[in-house]
Amino acid sequence: MTPKEKATQLIYSFEAFTDRDNEYEFAKQCALIAVDEIIDLNLGLSNCDENNWDVEKFYQEVKREIENL
Repeated sequence: MTPKEKATQLIYSFEAFTDRDNEYEFAKQCALIAVDEIIDLNLGLSNCDENNWDVEKFYQEVKREIENL
């Protein structure tokens, strides 16, 4: 899955659970919060592990995609 696909998936997942007037923007903010939590958790696990670096890099790209959608 590409970062853009993941960004879209997260937004639509959150959008399905709201009935606000601005559903899409609300869902984007929820997705950004979730991605920030994933990044923070990953950083807390270990900065030395190469796999953690790949996860952080991927989710940083996901975050950029969410912001651009």
